[in-house]
Amino acid sequence: MNVDRRSFLSGVALLATGPVATGVTARSRIARTQAGSAFPDWFPTEDPALAKEVVTVSHFDLNRVRELVEGHPTLANAAIDWGFGDWESALGAASHVGRREIAELLIAHGARPTIFSAAMLGQLDVVKAFVAASPGIQRTLGPHAITLLAHARAGGAGAADVVKYLETIGDADRRPATQPLEPSDRDAVVGEYGFGPGPRDRFIIDVLNDQLGIERPGANRRFLIHTGGLVFFPSGVPSVKIAFARSGARASQLTIANPEVLLTATRRT
Repeated sequence: MNVDRRSFLSGVALLATGPVATGVTARSRIARTQAGSAFPDWFPTEDPALAKEVVTVSHFDLNRVRELVEGHPTLANAAIDWGFGDWESALGAASHVGRREIAELLIAHGARPTIFSAAMLGQLDVVKAFVAASPGIQRTLGPHAITLLAHARAGGAGAADVVKYLETIGDADRRPATQPLEPSDRDAVVGEYGFGPGPRDRFIIDVLNDQLGIERPGANRRFLIHTGGLVFFPSGVPSVKIAFARSGARASQLTIANPEVLLTATRRT
């Protein structure tokens, strides 16, 4: 069971609210901050809301990306962690969905090219140079565990030669091993699991569009991908293991490890 690009983008589209809808530019927001009596706690780092916005809209909105990076060029290198270490940059977003014009705009404003952007843009010599310099790099996964070959395919006709080259290598489309999940096992893990006294010290395991997910209140919901035996990884991060211990018909606790155990949460509902 894999999370395809369409499923991911349907989730990303839900994030395109607030700053995107208001039309507030990076320049105007920063100007208002400077005019205020105090700088926000995140200063002197970049505004995390703007960083999240530019990564989000780099999947689909050329005009908004242009507005953001022209107002504040360093946003071309913005990156966010969608959860559990699923890091994605603005250029990474444009690359895995095949938005050539957005990728080129970001690079023109200082975004750092990668093997993934090169694959999508059809830069065959660059991809070959990466593979020659670092044998095995073609197996490295991009944001959301999307393969290098998938990035090249997203580039369409302009990346056809890269696709052919990566297909000859044979392992540029290696995906994490997964197992189907029986409906009874899926239902057994659904619920709320707590690990502390605070209002956010809990995880919600639910099903949305027939896809199991995990969410800490106030954070991004992540798909859960089954690897067998009620052990999962959150979408995009195969190194993280989320395991459920079952007691009768329902799971009684979950454990999160990366690779050491980070926390154990006990079922509340």
